[in-house]
Amino acid sequence: MPELTRRRALGAAASALAGLAVADLATAASAQPVAADPNASDPAPFDEVYQGRRIQGAPSHGGGHHGGGHHGGGHHGNGEHGGYAVRIDGDELHVMRNADGTWISVVNHYETFATPRAVARAAVVELQGAELVPLVLA
Repeated sequence: MPELTRRRALGAAASALAGLAVADLATAASAQPVAADPNASDPAPFDEVYQGRRIQGAPSHGGGHHGGGHHGGGHHGNGEHGGYAVRIDGDELHVMRNADGTWISVVNHYETFATPRAVARAAVVELQGAELVPLVLA
């Protein structure tokens, strides 16, 4: 059996790191969100338990913050719909629909998701069991 030298050890370590980097890139490429149809109607309501947290989502057509909004026809919608409300354990997760039909939240603001359900699930993962702190808008 050949003797383990520094050169062989560094070569093995470099090969392992290169393999991990390629695997990470492949995983990231497959995890890219699918763009949603910006002309689609509001997504269907949902109510489920995900990783021990209750997540709920439904169109919100009422007045106040969700209905009128301050960003054109509703902060949560694209102007044609009243918006969409998402809750984690009863607390509101502030979500917004982008012009391309994807969704973001205050928890995952720089990641886009195809549906509000996907946004809620990603927020649960990101919160790691922490409570959702209410967003107070002035």
